[in-house]
This record gives sequence, structure tokens and C-alpha cells, in this order.
Amino acid sequence: MPGNYAKVGYGWATAALVFMAAVNIYGTLCISKVLLVAPKSVRTYSDLGEFCLGPVGRWLVLITHMLTCILVPIAFLVLGGIICTIMFPNSYEGETWIILMGLSLLPVCLIPTLKEGAFAAAAGAIGTIIADFVALYLLVDNMSPIPAGVSTPSPDVNFDRIASVFGSLALAYGAGIVIPSLQREHSQPERMPRVIFFTLGMISVLFMAVAISGVSVVGCQIPGNLLFSIAGTPTKLGFTANRGGVILANLFMQLHVTIAFGIIINPAFYILERLLLGLHRHLDAIQEIEGGDFQANDTPNAEDKTIETSLNKHDSDEHDLDSKTYRQPGVYPKVAALRTVVISGTVAVACLWKDRLLDLVDFTGASCIAMCCMVLPMVFYLKHFGNKVGKLEKVWAVFAISMSLFLGGYETYQKGKPLFNPPAKAEGPEAWDAVKFNFCPPGSSYTRIVYTNVSYHANFNSPSSL
Repeated sequence: MPGNYAKVGYGWATAALVFMAAVNIYGTLCISKVLLVAPKSVRTYSDLGEFCLGPVGRWLVLITHMLTCILVPIAFLVLGGIICTIMFPNSYEGETWIILMGLSLLPVCLIPTLKEGAFAAAAGAIGTIIADFVALYLLVDNMSPIPAGVSTPSPDVNFDRIASVFGSLALAYGAGIVIPSLQREHSQPERMPRVIFFTLGMISVLFMAVAISGVSVVGCQIPGNLLFSIAGTPTKLGFTANRGGVILANLFMQLHVTIAFGIIINPAFYILERLLLGLHRHLDAIQEIEGGDFQANDTPNAEDKTIETSLNKHDSDEHDLDSKTYRQPGVYPKVAALRTVVISGTVAVACLWKDRLLDLVDFTGASCIAMCCMVLPMVFYLKHFGNKVGKLEKVWAVFAISMSLFLGGYETYQKGKPLFNPPAKAEGPEAWDAVKFNFCPPGSSYTRIVYTNVSYHANFNSPSSL
């Protein structure tokens, strides 16, 4: 998150954060509100798409939702591999750590439902908070106080950089992809809108606090991930952080990444289990009772109590249907095998893209997550509720959809180029003053050496001027 402020400065980054917070909170609420009024047969996000827009809606959701639930975990694997190389330098290469991390993910990913992994999810949330605050403390402690007469460098703001903030923020806020799963398993789904509003609001406050605190001491020289600013002996910023603190921050972030992987990929597991294994088709019998069989009965009064009891029991147990499915004889081994194959595939792709983490994050956020969590939810909401939506709310929704489509399309194109056609790697040893801080103005001395090195910046000659 501090990287966004390093790219475009306080004003643009704060405006982008507020806009993305508003759009994502609204979009996520749209998913929840439509789910609350949808029939019981609507159990997945793609079901919701078909409920609102027919087969076109189902395929739009299915493609973008599946890609999101696969690409985001791949980014987590790449990040996890980098974290392991920071904690254990001069040991294995990144690919080896990614493979080992894939093995460590199996216990988390083989938890059948999100409900059964609720305490693990809470541990992951606490882990990322601790990791960020430990890393932030190490950064601020080692970079303060700022020497007299020296100020933090400012970025060179342009449209490309402003648009790039869209992708990273879309990924950071991408809660919409798991809302159908959470609401399906919630015993009181009517409470979900309040939970969403409070949770995402608190997350936005934490995002801003961490970002401003970090960028205030290093300006545009902060890296894309806060943990990278404290890695190395010395770091790119010239200090050597307490090794215990570095390991602690990375351990807690590794905990978060591991658990987040299992949560984000869970909807993909559910869809594949339905498509390939024929599971999670719970409501066929209920639909017959509610529909044709009941209506076709000439004398239903004799069976009223039996049917009513059956439906009431179904209503009370609906949030546990998935758990009961996994407990059926012979089901779980097939589920475990399928999930293991999917994890193996994500590990293979992560090994190929291990050097393009930031591009992968921005590309995923700008393309799939923007559609899943921002554009489609608002379209579904407007389509279903129609005239019940006020004029001001309609204007806001149309504006948010238009901006999301424009920025998402632009950023997808920009980040797709280096991701699918990566530039050649530089060979040979890196110069001591090679470019390290890409968020600072290109060609300036601040792209090479920490800003507190006053003598270097005073005597710097740009290579273009030689």
C-alpha cells in the first residue's frame, strides 16, 4: 500500500484510495443485497450472474471469477517464495521455496468449507496486521529522524502511474469474490451487509495509516511491498534492520499469505467440484417440492404439514449443506485429489512468473478483480432492483462502472505486456548505484541512492547528460 503513495504522491494516492474504498464497499454490498433476495437455488456467484443476466451473466462471472480465484493465489505463491528467500538468504532459490510452500498449503486448502476454517482466517487477518506494524516500526525507526535540511523525494506523477494504482487497490480490496461463499455458509445472512460495511471500512483506515506512515520517512523510495523495505543486509535504503524483527514480520506475513491462499481459491474449488464431480446440487429435490410436484397435486392439504416441515428443516440447515456433502462416503478423497491437482497447477505457473510479482498483482487486479468485485456486482444490482434504485445512486453506480471499465482496461493492457512478453534480464553484476527506486522521477539521482546520502545527490550527473 505505501507503494501507491510512492508512485503518485499524497494527493492522488489518497483520492484513489477513497474512490476505490467507496466503489469496492458499494460493489460488495451489491452482491450481498442481491443474494439476500435471490432464490435458494442461487448458491454461487455464477448462479447469481444467471439469475440477473441469464446465461451471459453466468459465463461472465464464471470466467472472471475463476481467473481471479486462480491468479490471486498465484501472486500469493510468488510473494511467499520471496518471503522465504528473505527469511532464509543464501539457501534455496525462489522456485524451490514456491514448491515447498505449495506442499505446506495442502492442510489449509483441504479444509472442506470456509466456515470450518473461520479461526484460521482470523489468524491470517491478525498475522497481516502484526506483519505490517512490525515492518513499519523497523522502517520508521531506522529512517528517523530525517536529517536537517533534507526532505523525502517526491514522485514524477503521470497518468500511467495513477492508473497503476487502480490495479493494486483492486487486488487489495477484492473481497467480493468470497462473499457468495461466506453468505452461503452464514447462519444469519441478513447480517452480511453490516459486516461488509464495517470490515471494509476498518480495512480502508488501516490501509491509509500504514501507507502514510511508511511513505512519510522515505518518499518515493519505498518499494511496492512494505516487507521489501526492511529486507537485506544492508537494505536498499542503507540500513540493516534488526534480524529478529525482519523474521518476525515475514513469518506473520507468510501466515497471512498461506491462509489467504486457501480462502481465495475456495470458490474455484467449489465450482470445479460442482462441474467435474457433480457435487453441491443440494436444491434439486427442494425445487421439485416448491415447484411442479407441489403445484400439480390435486389435494395438497393432506401433505401440507409434511412439506412445511421439510422446507423449514431445509431453511434451518441450509448453511450446513456443504459440510454434509463433504461428509458423505467416498466424497472427500475425490475432493482432496481435485484440490491437490489445482494447487499443483498454481505452483507451476507461479514458478514461471516468479520475477513479475508487481506486474502480476496489477494485471490481476485491473482485469479480473475489477470485473468480479466492482463492475458486475453493480450491474447486477441495477438490473435486479431497477426503478427501486434512487437517481443519485444510479448516477454514482454508472460513474463507478464507467471509471472501473476505463481504468481496468487501460491497466490490463499496460501490465499484460511485461507479464506475457517479459524484457530480457540484465546480465553480469549490478553496479553499486544501479537503479533501485523505480517510483522516483526517471533519470534522477533518487532512483539510485537513498535520499539521505546528500553528497551523492549534490554531485550526481545524469547518464543522459554525459
